[in-house]
Amino acid sequence: MSEIFGMRISRKEALKELIKKIHKGEDPEVLKRQFKQMFGSVTPTEIAQIEEELIKEGLPREEVMKLCEVHLAVFQESLEKGPEGGPGNPITILMEEHKALLEFADKLKNIIEQMRNIKDYEEGKEKLSELQDIVNHFKESEKHYLREENVLFPYLEKHGITEPPAIMWMDHDKIRAIKKDIYKLMDTFKNISPEEFIRKIALLSTDLSEMLSSHFYKENNILFPMALHVLSEDELKDIRLQFDEIGYCCFTPPSVLTPVEKTEEKESEKKEGMINLPTGSFTLEELEALLNTLPVDITFVDKNDEVRYFSETKDRIFVRTKAVIGRKVQQCHPQKSVHIVEKIVNEFKKGTKDHADFWINLNGRLILIRYFAVRDKNGNYLGTLEVTQDITDIKKIEGEKRLLDWE
Repeated sequence: MSEIFGMRISRKEALKELIKKIHKGEDPEVLKRQFKQMFGSVTPTEIAQIEEELIKEGLPREEVMKLCEVHLAVFQESLEKGPEGGPGNPITILMEEHKALLEFADKLKNIIEQMRNIKDYEEGKEKLSELQDIVNHFKESEKHYLREENVLFPYLEKHGITEPPAIMWMDHDKIRAIKKDIYKLMDTFKNISPEEFIRKIALLSTDLSEMLSSHFYKENNILFPMALHVLSEDELKDIRLQFDEIGYCCFTPPSVLTPVEKTEEKESEKKEGMINLPTGSFTLEELEALLNTLPVDITFVDKNDEVRYFSETKDRIFVRTKAVIGRKVQQCHPQKSVHIVEKIVNEFKKGTKDHADFWINLNGRLILIRYFAVRDKNGNYLGTLEVTQDITDIKKIEGEKRLLDWE
């Protein structure tokens, strides 16, 4: 128990009160001294749990994100021990990529500084090439953030840790916005003077460097230690395997990519009474509704050339009836086009082709008809999937639409 504000309260409540005082704008140096006197040390998990509670109590997530820097300043000495993971550990991989990205951010600033006095782009051609190489590394770094957002964060959420990942994702979007401005400037720099280009790229590179430094510090000292604390060895192994599926950056050190063996799905992980697939499960009702909701019509023909399934979408383009189930696909087409069907199926079976595309005009609409070879994990032919879609309105799409326009 701790004495704070004249009353005895729990360690967690005391930490919460300290963070509230940070929120009120009290002097961080004074709060640092109070923290040392009261606690001496604090774990990343404790800070994350407290922030979760503060958000649930009504403190906006954006405010907590702004406060993270001050939190870290107050708790810095207690936190700066760094998580311990070995080669092959997904957390180790992320931290090594952090180091590389910070180095790239420094190189970016150094190259720009060396370009300060160039008079024209021809004079700075060599440095511009170096600059583009660094920018390409930042483009490649998108895989780093995708692995965190699509693998690490969901695993943490399963352990009830929801707010820290959400705050880190907000940081990711800020990083992406800065990088997007850099990419745009690099694509159009010849439209402005060298002086204006250097001024703009210098400001952006500083913003990026500061954002990365701040963000990586928070992840390295709060999010990652917390992950290693709550995640089991089996979970870390699963995370690593899913990292492998997304892939790594060109600058990810090979030394940390120690291979891990893939394990078979445990029977206990399969849901009883469900259709269990490697990436999830459905009830029969859900699967049927999902297939019928797809914005395309699909038909599956098995390896024996027999029609096995068709979806029943609301506005099917071509008529399908249950009478065709079990019928040879060659018998489902007029004689004049059977030779085309035969050629497609035969090439799919031989493995020489994987898809065939056609498009026709039907009642004033443009219809795209695609055929795909369906194969198992070993490449063995299982059948053919026909996908039909009305693309008339899709072809009219231009620009971007990022906002919901529902009334």
